[in-house]
Order: sequence, then structure tokens, then C-alpha cells
Amino acid sequence: MGKNLKGKEIGKGICQRKDGLYVARFVNRYGKRCEKSFPALPLARNWLEEARYADKHSEVFLPSNTTVDEWFDFWITKIVGDLAPNTIRNYRERYIRNMKPIIGHLRLTDVKQLHCKLVVNSMYDTYKGSTILQTYTTMGAMFKSARLNDMIAKHPMDGLKVNIPISDPSNIRALTVEEQEKFLEVAKRSHNYYQYALLLETGLRTGELIGLTWDAIDWKKRRLTVNKTLEFRHKQGSWRAGPPKTPQSYRTIPLTKRAYSILEIVHSKIGERKESEMLSQTLDYMDRYTGQKSTLVMRDLVFINYRTGAPAKNSSYDTHLYKLCDEAGIKHFSMHVLRHTYATRAIERGMPPKVLQKLLGHASIQTTMDKYVHVTDDSMVNAIKQFEGANSSEIDEIWEDAFT
Repeated sequence: MGKNLKGKEIGKGICQRKDGLYVARFVNRYGKRCEKSFPALPLARNWLEEARYADKHSEVFLPSNTTVDEWFDFWITKIVGDLAPNTIRNYRERYIRNMKPIIGHLRLTDVKQLHCKLVVNSMYDTYKGSTILQTYTTMGAMFKSARLNDMIAKHPMDGLKVNIPISDPSNIRALTVEEQEKFLEVAKRSHNYYQYALLLETGLRTGELIGLTWDAIDWKKRRLTVNKTLEFRHKQGSWRAGPPKTPQSYRTIPLTKRAYSILEIVHSKIGERKESEMLSQTLDYMDRYTGQKSTLVMRDLVFINYRTGAPAKNSSYDTHLYKLCDEAGIKHFSMHVLRHTYATRAIERGMPPKVLQKLLGHASIQTTMDKYVHVTDDSMVNAIKQFEGANSSEIDEIWEDAFT
């Protein structure tokens, strides 16, 4: 039994410290000691009773001395576990590599702004700006969730400003018109031609392409719906279906004539394709848009590997692309470059950035503007020529009279 400063028994699991605070503590079902301090005895007793009840009945309970490591594990599995697999993987990698060594051992309530600043400062000499930004974003989201769940009284990153190096926009890889023509000419002889050509017509992400199923094609309205992704998890050695990258990535894309023709041709050859036993599988995932469980039917996939009859992995597409690049005599590029190329052609042809944002499934118009609107300086010259050619003959005569 615990005692107060006068030696009076005040209940099991509670004692009074020399500073007058009452400390309630118990060991939870995981063997972790949980404790919290209170200025009054009734508060300590209420907390202890509620905490023991929650622990016994498997309700969510996190002690006040939870460390950052413990909070991250809880946050990544219980709170944001329904995000896209790539996002979860990026969160984990940034935490393990950059955050854990500096703040992982600290109690969540002890983390200050200076600790967060140390995490970012430690990355400047060895990491690119995009990776630093990714760490900054992960750390901010993790602590924001802790604040919203009353685990901490204040967000430790409030007021924290970091000078994140911004990548040179010219480094964003997109095929020139000439490179695109050379690539497509060579790709026509490839078994993956339709996949590459469809990316250039729709701007899909690779995971969205791999997970595309026939029920997402509206033949009558000539449009394609993006509502799931598929990727191969190498560590687990299995395929995993999931929701699109962000809520904004759920979108419906009107099909160009070429995109529609590609899908028509692929659909007409379903009976000829080789199909692996793997296609008999169905993969369940949580649909973020509806909040309900959804199922991806593997046999309904639009694209599969012609040789194995199974879905084609992202890495195998990239490997094949390198061979085509060598044959075409152009610099190597990855599948994602085809998405960049689609966006670049769209801007060059006058598509409004806001429309392009919706078609690409970007969460922010700023992402679209930063990545694509500036990449075609030649479009400014063409725009001036277009502006100049639109002047009426009467205005031309007025200008001539003024300058002669």
C-alpha cells in the first residue's frame, strides 16, 4: 500500500512525493510500468482506475512516459496504417534512419523544438532536399497526431523553420519530343508497348497502372477510374493491393482516342494471354474513400507479364526500359519519367495547371506548378508568337503609323 507524506496509507499503486505530488503507477499487460503525477489524490485514484480498466479490456492506453519509439510504433500501425504502402515505407525509413538515432529514446513529452532541429541539421551534409523535406513532414505528422490525441500539450515543431535545399527544377526528367518519338518507335516491338503508351496518354503512377482492372474502365463514357494500386513487396515475397497514394489520387480520367484504342486492343486479346495460377488470388485492402474493405481480383488485371502470366513488377518494367533506351540511343529513364513526360506535354499543349493537377491526382496545385509549369521555357516563346499573331490588321497599321 502506498503512503502520503504523513505516513497514512492512500491505496495500492499510489504514493506521495516530497514535492507533494501524488504518483499513480501500475504494470500493464505488456510488462511496461505506467505512471502519472497529479496534484490531488482523487485525480490520481481516478486515473489509476481508468488506466487499469483500459489495459485489462484491451482498450487503447498509452502511459505518460511513452517514448518517441513507442509512439511511432503505435502511430504507424494504429493511426496511419491505412495509407498507401509506399507512404508507410517512406515514413518508416525516415524514422529509422534519421529520427530514431536522435529522439527515439526520449520520452514523448520531453521532446523540444531543439531536438527536432537537430534531426534536420544532421541531414544537411549527406541528404538531398527532398529527403530532408520528407523527414520534416514525417516528424511533423507524427507529433501532430500526438498533440491531437492529447499525448503532448504542445507541438514541438511549432515555429520551427528549416532551410531545405530545393532541387533544381531543370533536374526533373521528362522526355523531349524527339526522345519520346525515338522511344515509342523502339517500344512498338516490345511486349510492354501498350503499358508505356498508356502512361504517356494518362499520366498514371506505376502502381496505379499495375493495379488497373477492367471494372475501372467505363467504355461508354470513355473514361478510366483510379481507385486502387498494386505493388510487389519484396521482403514478404507477395503482392499487396492498397488505396491510391492520397485521397486526391482517387480520380476519373477522360480517355484520349489513343488511350481508348490501347485498352480496346488489350481487351480483345484477353483470351490469348498466358495466365499464372497467381491470378486466381483476390487481395483485400481498406478503401480510404469509402472506409470499407475492398477487393482486387487479380484475374481482372488489365496488364500482366506476357511470359509469366503474373503481374509485372515495377522493377522489371524499369529493367526493360533501360534496354529500350539503349536501343533507341537515349539516356536511361524509369517508369515515373513517363508520368513526368505526360505532364510536360500537357503543359506544352496549353492544358491549365489546375486541370493537370486533377488528372495527375496531386494533393496540391503547388506540386503541379513546381514540377511541370516551369519545365518548358520554349512554351513562353510559342506563347509570345501566338499573342503576336492574334493582333488584328487594324492594330498592326496603328503601330506602323506610330513608328514611321
